[in-house]
Amino acid sequence: MNPDQILEKFSQTDALLDGHFILSSGLHSSKYLQCALALQYPADAEKFGRAIAEKFADAGIETVASPAIGGLIIGYAVAAALNVRFIWTERQDGIMTLRRGFSVRRDEKILVVEDVITTGGSTRECIEALEKHGAKVVAAASIIDRSNGTADVGVPRISLAALDVPAYSPDECPMCAEGVDAVKPGSRK
Repeated sequence: MNPDQILEKFSQTDALLDGHFILSSGLHSSKYLQCALALQYPADAEKFGRAIAEKFADAGIETVASPAIGGLIIGYAVAAALNVRFIWTERQDGIMTLRRGFSVRRDEKILVVEDVITTGGSTRECIEALEKHGAKVVAAASIIDRSNGTADVGVPRISLAALDVPAYSPDECPMCAEGVDAVKPGSRK
């Protein structure tokens, strides 16, 4: 899948929205990616997962990990395509951590997969939680990079498509200055 096909699939599934949005990072944007809609059909998730997995076929990945909740479907699809184990991290008392009995081995080679990266915050938190337990996170990946390559997660990373969409702090947001109401459609409040 090339980047145009991926963005077209997001548009077809109403997963790429226009308006005034509050992102999970707290930043404001005129575009919002509701990746759950793009991943609602298993065949589509499988295609995205295979496309990411192909980029890591020879990397010796032992486990794919994702931050909950946004990365769960695509992380699972990538792990299935690589035929490796899938685990996830989630926030407990505001801290990203391994739960549900998951553990990692020292130097276990892990690929962290997200649906979309804006600032890279959730991906960095996931990486930190895994490395705290001794894992070796070798890379990160996402379907969409809405930072257009600027988000630093501390390891090499790839995306299937990139968007150059500005994100603003609320006090610098031109849509707020125009009085346009902002909505927060994501999963975190």
